[in-house]
This record gives sequence, C-alpha cells and structure tokens, in this order.
Amino acid sequence: MVKIISNDLGEEPIGKLLVKQAVPASIGILVMSLNVLVDSIFVGNWIGAIAIAAINVVLPISFFIGALGMAIGIGGSSIISRAMGADNHAKATKTFGNQIVLTFLITITMAILGIVYVDSLIPAFGGKGAIFELAKTYYIIVLYGVPFLAFSMMGNNVIRAEGKPKFAMIAMIIPSVSNLVLDYVFIYVFDWGMTGAAWATTGGYIFSFSYIAYFFTSNRSELKLRLGSLTPDLPIIREIGALGVVTLARQATTSVVYLLMNNILFNLGGESMVAVYAIIGRMLMFALFPVFGVTQGFLPIAGYNYGAVKYDRVKESIYTAIKYAALVATIVFVVLMVFPAEIASLFLSSRPELSPAEIEANNFVLQHTPVAMRLVFAATPIIAIQLIGAAYFQAIGKAIPALLLTLTRQGFFFIPLILILPNLMGEIGVWLSFCTADVLATIVTGVFLHREIKSELS
Repeated sequence: MVKIISNDLGEEPIGKLLVKQAVPASIGILVMSLNVLVDSIFVGNWIGAIAIAAINVVLPISFFIGALGMAIGIGGSSIISRAMGADNHAKATKTFGNQIVLTFLITITMAILGIVYVDSLIPAFGGKGAIFELAKTYYIIVLYGVPFLAFSMMGNNVIRAEGKPKFAMIAMIIPSVSNLVLDYVFIYVFDWGMTGAAWATTGGYIFSFSYIAYFFTSNRSELKLRLGSLTPDLPIIREIGALGVVTLARQATTSVVYLLMNNILFNLGGESMVAVYAIIGRMLMFALFPVFGVTQGFLPIAGYNYGAVKYDRVKESIYTAIKYAALVATIVFVVLMVFPAEIASLFLSSRPELSPAEIEANNFVLQHTPVAMRLVFAATPIIAIQLIGAAYFQAIGKAIPALLLTLTRQGFFFIPLILILPNLMGEIGVWLSFCTADVLATIVTGVFLHREIKSELS
C-alpha cells in the first residue's frame, strides 16, 4: 500500500515544507547544473574553447525539444497538484496518462525533424566557421537522446507534484553523475573528442529515463496507470497545453535569445566571443540553482493549497519563497562580482601543446568574460520576485498571466534590448541588456503579483 504523503502539502508549516521541497529540488538542479558546468570544463580543457562554443550552439535546439516534455510535465503537474488537493485521484491519474501520450508523440516527431534539417539549424543558431563541424557532430548524437530527456523532464515534474521531492532529486542526479563519468571515459580515456562528449550526454538521458520509468512502474507512485488512462481526454489535453505553453514559451524565447546572441556576438568578435557567452550561459544555469530550487519547491505547495482553498497558506508560501530565494540570490551575486576572472579560467586549457590560435582564443575569453559576467548578473538579488511571481500564476492554473509574465523578461524586454543596445554601445550593450531586462521584468511582475494577492487571496 502506498503511503499518501501529498496531503503533507496542505498541513505542514510553510517554512518547513518549502525547505523540504526546495532543498531536494536545489540539490537536483545543482547536480544537473554542475553536470553542464563540469562537462563544459572537460570539453574546454580536453578539446578546446571553440568546442564550448559548439555546444552552446546545439543546446537551445536540443533543449527546446526536451523542454516540450518539461512543458507537458509542468502543465500536467499543476492539474495533478490541484486534483490531489481536491481529493480527485482519478483526474490526477488520467492527466498523467495523457502526459505520457503527448510527450511520446510530440518529441519523437520533433527529434526526427531536427535531424532532417540539421544543416540549416546549426548555422542559424550561430554554428559558423570553425564551430560548424564540431556542433554538427555533437548535435546529431545528442538528438538521439533528446526524447529520453523529454520523458525525464515530464516525469520529474509529476514526481514532485506527488510530494516526493527526494525521488525527483535522484532522477536529476543520475544523468548528471553518469554524464560526468562517461565524459571522463569517452573524452579523456578513449579520446573520442566531441563524439565522446555527445555520447556521454545521451547516455545520461537514458539512465535518467530508466530510473523514472522504474519509479512509476513500482509501488512508489500514487498514480497507478491503467490502459484507459492513456486514452486522450480533450479537456485535460487543452488544460495541459494552456499551462504547459508557459514553460514552452519560456524555452522557445530562450532558444531565440541564443540564436540572436550567438549571431550578434559572432559578428562582434568571432568564435571567441561566442565562447565568452557560452561560459556566461553555463553560469546562468549553475549559479542560480538555489533560486530555481526554491521556485520548483514552491510550485506544488502553491498549487495544492490553492486547490484545497487554503488561501492563507498560499499567500504565506509566496512571501516565504520570495524571502528564501532573494537571500540565496544575493549570496550568488556577491560571489560572481568578486571572482569572475577565476571562474572564467576554469573553462580554459593550460596544456603546453596549445596552438597559437588556441592561446589567442583563451586570452580573448579571459579578457572579456569578467566584465560580461558582472553586467549580466548585476540585478541578481531582485530576480526572486520575477521567478516566484510567474511561478505562482502557473501553479494555480492561470495560464494567461503566467504566460505573459514568463515572456516579460526575455520576450518583451531582453530581445528588443539586444537588437538595439549593441548597435549603440557594441559589446557592452549586449551585456547591459541582461540586467536591464531583469529590472524591468521584476517591476512588472511585482505589480501583477501584488494585485493578485490583494484581490484573490485576501
């Protein structure tokens, strides 16, 4: 008999509950981010700085397809959390079945299309010059594993919606650890270069999928699938789509940002400038892991209590999540402001056999990364309001405000800024676009969230 622990979401003290949910999520995100970070350090030291740029070109394409699974996972998880809060386990199980069908059909189709149009996609995302062949090698192999990544992202969010964050954490740790081990074996021991890096990443996706499949087929899950659960239910599919499009729009916008950034920076400074952005991008994923962890931990708490009509607990969860996230964001901010050069040097090889071109690329990256990092992360202490505010509307099933707030930073502010400021200020304009967009998006989100609390939760 499965122990029903999802009820804890509506009963435990909010502070204790948020820590209980956020710490495993943060650890999972930390390990996953460390995976990307250390993977890039391995590639930079054992293959070269241009190889980091090549991975940076591929990531937005492969992650977009993987994010289809995350979108279906988060959209369906909002329904599952609220259904469990209302004691409607039949709807929760039906939703999960529909998530599986949608993830399979959509991601397999997108992966096939991604392989067919590989020669057009890579240059469009900045894979030009010396970057192209390395990016193509990595891309094709990784795309084989992207459907497994999509299923993992979908299943991970459902596990968290059940109130089982430790299992979700393990599901995130498995691909990261296995990827790092395989990186060492395939790149360093077997000397497979970019091919080895790609197979290590794909292997990690497959291991993660295997664990999540084990979780749902064992007695650890409250969601017991039957054949009828896989039958498409149009109202549920529409609700998954309406809520999931928030996550998908975020990732789609991120992919557009990578496309613009890689091309703008290539024109400003060639492959080495793209490598600078690749390092910044890794730090954006890694350094903010505790903030994202608090956000992930907040989602099921807010969704469950909203479904249970416990509005005081919802309001308390908002304030507590913002407070915790702002604290850790400030700590991250201080570290990045003090040690940008030391961080950049971790990604670069000091091997004695480096060619003159590789030495020149390394010097360029070391010279340009510190200023870029300080400007990109300048508004980090205030982003908690932006992230928690957008997550709240998604958690309670209000798709339109969630979508608009999710698009605010990158879609409404950052993309216009990145098209304007570099023309006026060159490279500095690129990096200023990040913190300016953060400030503007935080102000807008804060206004929306304040109005919602006053009108709906009072």
